[in-house]
Amino acid sequence: MKVCHLTSVHPRYDVRIFHKECCSLAKNGYQVTLIVSDSQDDELKEGVTIIDAGVSTKSRVLRMLKTTKAVYREALKIDADIYHFHDPELIPYGLKLKKKGKIVIFDSHEDVPKQIISTKAYIPFFIRRIISYLYSKYEKRTIRKFDAVITVTPHIVERLEKINPNTIMLTNYPIVTEIKQNTEIPEKAVCFAGLIAPLWKHTTILDALSLLNDIKYNLAGIIEPEYLKALQQNKCWERVHFVGKIPPNEVFNFMRKSAIGMALCDYTEEVGFNMGTLGNTKLFEYMRAGIPIICTDFILWKQIIDKEKCGICVNPRDIKSIADAIEYILSNPVEAESMGKAGQNAVKEKYNWAAQEKILFDLYRNL
Repeated sequence: MKVCHLTSVHPRYDVRIFHKECCSLAKNGYQVTLIVSDSQDDELKEGVTIIDAGVSTKSRVLRMLKTTKAVYREALKIDADIYHFHDPELIPYGLKLKKKGKIVIFDSHEDVPKQIISTKAYIPFFIRRIISYLYSKYEKRTIRKFDAVITVTPHIVERLEKINPNTIMLTNYPIVTEIKQNTEIPEKAVCFAGLIAPLWKHTTILDALSLLNDIKYNLAGIIEPEYLKALQQNKCWERVHFVGKIPPNEVFNFMRKSAIGMALCDYTEEVGFNMGTLGNTKLFEYMRAGIPIICTDFILWKQIIDKEKCGICVNPRDIKSIADAIEYILSNPVEAESMGKAGQNAVKEKYNWAAQEKILFDLYRNL
């Protein structure tokens, strides 16, 4: 069976799209093509044919007008049995594929109406709610026509299945291969690896460290220059070991050098306020690395942390609680080691992509 995945936004090696979904389907016997638009060469990688639509632009308007159309043109050439697209801006072309009698799946990685309000800083704040409302109306008219909708966390499933009953949850649990025992003695440090943005409460973490002595903050990832300057003004910036962006295959070892992984995501509309999301991998990356976690007391995250006994949940805006949690873990090394091992075992057994790909296979077989 021929399968075609489409994206006009994501990079060709996007973890969810390429490494998880496309590679899993290819290994399971599907003939998989991924259409991207990044002005790189076509290639065959891990059994997946990657085709570049050839229209790459930094302009959001041009991307929505030209890149999407180019991706659609390439997709038509494939003449696949199932089309699986990953960006809201491709909805009109998903509808065109449906009219041609194709099976079409919409993979909604985010709660888009909430995301427009919370994170689209390039849209003037006073019109974000209007655009969010208009998108919600458009979503209700269109996604009911697709054969299936995939999303990442319970509160988005609950919303979308009212529009399209064939909505399933496919979380972003990590790909887990063989994990070697960690023989390194961790530093007296907390760490974070990923997109360094205000959402992840880095200023609050630095303020918490100011209440403690001699604890480093190992930090890796992409950061906007203005936010970097703001963090550098913090009195605790001298304790930060900032390494910038590192290759994905180095993130695991970067985390294991620290005593604690920090996952303090703020309460926002996009993540369901205090409900939280399973669409973000941060929690599970720390568990995989085998280090204790200090994370937001989201309902979804707290259920996992309490069940697996792999960390401490706190209010991400409470500096004292964060400092107390750091001090507790560092002061109790035996319990900290137990937390790390418990989290790692839980990821090996259930919070991993192998469990999720079975859901993807079932969906494709049913369609």
